[in-house]
Amino acid sequence: MSFWVLVASYWVHLLATVVWLGGQTLFLFVAWPALRQQTLDNNQWLALQKRFLPWANGSLVLLLLTGFVQMTQDPNYSGFLTIDSLWAGAILVKHIAFGGMVLLGGYLQFSLYPALDRVKLLAEKRPQLAVDEQSALHQQEMRLLRVNLACAVLVLLCTAVATAV
Repeated sequence: MSFWVLVASYWVHLLATVVWLGGQTLFLFVAWPALRQQTLDNNQWLALQKRFLPWANGSLVLLLLTGFVQMTQDPNYSGFLTIDSLWAGAILVKHIAFGGMVLLGGYLQFSLYPALDRVKLLAEKRPQLAVDEQSALHQQEMRLLRVNLACAVLVLLCTAVATAV
């Protein structure tokens, strides 16, 4: 493979990592406290999350594609599911954590956010019930975002291990 294709792959991979991890960190450490302090309302929170979704999805696709290019070009790569070294073990754990991020993102996008939209509609008819349900959904969302961030940090740790080998 061309040297410059590999360079481009690393560059795009790093950019996608910054977008993905930066977005997760922003939501967890900036937007969520603003929501709790009521300087950001629930509709703004959901709108921010929905605006970030295309960036998050695009980042995950880019991470997958560029990561595959990088992995197959690494001299430590011995083949699919050949776990014969610390490098291969780190890459396996990294892929499991990445899969967790994809699953959590899918659940948020296709289950939790539509549920929040339904609660917003319910608020017009039964405000108190909607507030209780919305609070429960936001708590679930925060737990999932924390797990997602933990997966992202685990991916970075595994990357560090694989790079150091």
